[in-house]
Amino acid sequence: MERNDIYVIHGRAYQEMTLRILEACDLAALIGDREKSIALKPNLVTTTPPEEGATTHPEILAGVIEYLQAHGFRNLTVMESAWAGARTEDVFQICYHNRVCERYGVPFLDMKKDTYQTYDAAGMEIAVCDRAMAVDFMINLPVLKGHCQTKITCALKNNKGIIPDFEKRRFHTIGLHQPIAHLNTVCKNDFILVDNICGDLEFEEGGNPVVMNRILAFRDPVLCDAFVCDAMGYAVDDVPYVRIAERLGIGSTDLSSANRIRVNEPDDEEEPASYRPSGRVARLMKHTAPDNACSACIGALIRALHRTEQQGKLSRLRETVCVGQAYRGKTGRCGVGNCTAGFEKSVRGCPPSAAEILAFLETLT
Repeated sequence: MERNDIYVIHGRAYQEMTLRILEACDLAALIGDREKSIALKPNLVTTTPPEEGATTHPEILAGVIEYLQAHGFRNLTVMESAWAGARTEDVFQICYHNRVCERYGVPFLDMKKDTYQTYDAAGMEIAVCDRAMAVDFMINLPVLKGHCQTKITCALKNNKGIIPDFEKRRFHTIGLHQPIAHLNTVCKNDFILVDNICGDLEFEEGGNPVVMNRILAFRDPVLCDAFVCDAMGYAVDDVPYVRIAERLGIGSTDLSSANRIRVNEPDDEEEPASYRPSGRVARLMKHTAPDNACSACIGALIRALHRTEQQGKLSRLRETVCVGQAYRGKTGRCGVGNCTAGFEKSVRGCPPSAAEILAFLETLT
């Protein structure tokens, strides 16, 4: 498999599809030495089942492990940390990845509990978990989906799961795009297998899945994310961290030179020519004033605003809701999260739950 290859497989038998696409890519030959330590990094960002479009399907994880073990690889680990507002152990169970690890005898490492070191990531100091940096070969298992702050999230951004929680929060403080790109100058991106089964195209927490029933394989994380931009109707420059990553030498956005390889042919309903976000999250975001907001906090706010809209009350909301670390120590009228504790009206929590925010919004409508 070459750096400019894009492998695609379609279907509904996800574990079997995973095995087929890995055979087509000849992943075993790419890894080489059977004694190498291999890490599998899914997207287990939040306690949302995979069918809701936010987290990696366990069948894909199972397929990768089965393939590797069948080819003689035994030094395997699954590693991840949920976002700062969730317990990784909870997500691990709710998304059924615990059953996969138990079935195949593969250990799971919660990166929230790992030690870390700080690295010079092309001029930016970034803390990265030790166990993630120690492996010989990293297999990235992101979900192709939207994001309310960065528009898309896939290969490059999925590596936030191998940094400590304090570093995740700092990324939001300094702006996500630059640190995401720089992180990928030091972390490993040896092989990317993308869950494009039913990602939510607007919201990283899922809830509105768009069924595509396909799995994609890449070696270049920049090419992967450029493909995602194109598939979702965005220009690469609409997602700054993708272009920054290219300038840093991580990979190429040149889709015109990519070699697209179909492992099988899709049914007509399985591959729409293109798909676009509906604009729902962008519409809800107009009621907010985020400033260096962490994903967990703004995600809960968006969910609460969506429920308020479903209840027919959103048009009565006259306040703009502030959220984010930039509001610490400041005053204002209406805010969400501990960072807005000094506001006249605020719901506490780091993050508060969507239910708590919903109840708070009801007092404002």
